Parts: sequence; structure tokens; C-alpha cells
Amino acid sequence: ARFIIESGVDTPRAMEILYHFSFDELNKIVTLKVLLPKDRCEVESIAPVIPGASWIEREIAELLGVKFLNHPDPRRLLLAEDWPEGEFPLRQEVRENQ
Repeated sequence: ARFIIESGVDTPRAMEILYHFSFDELNKIVTLKVLLPKDRCEVESIAPVIPGASWIEREIAELLGVKFLNHPDPRRLLLAEDWPEGEFPLRQEVRENQ
């Protein structure tokens, strides 16, 4: 299988992490979904095994507040250095409070 992309979705009940893989020889795409409780948004990073996932995991971490355990490079990627710690712009509660 070939890694395509990883995505994060904030749903009312949980944070979803979706891992998309392509089986090119079969012309199929498979998506694996991991549900994370909102009060403990942590999941093991796949970046040590699939380096191409590094930047998207950093993006998901910044924008949705998911902690990727054992990520090889957890530095900020998109948000300004003065962005408030603990505020995640794509979280539903942020949008609802504005």
C-alpha cells in the first residue's frame, strides 16, 4: 500500500484521524479511522515509519490539538509563534464561540 494522506476531523463526539492508503495495483483506496476521545486527543505518530506523514501530523496537531506521540519533529508548522497556546483554530468549540 502507498500512503496518500492523513486527515483530522473534529466531530461532536470524538476527534477522528483518517489514514488514507492506495493499493495502486488494485485501483483501490482504503481509509483507516481512529476515534480519539476529546479529553485525550493522543495517538501514536506514524511519521517514524512513514516519513511523508510528518508535515500533515504537525498541521493536524496545530490546527486540531491532536498530540502525536513520538513524533520526530513536533515543532510548529503553520501558526505564528505568538499564537495562544492551547487554542486550536479548527476545533468546533473555537468556531462556536466566535
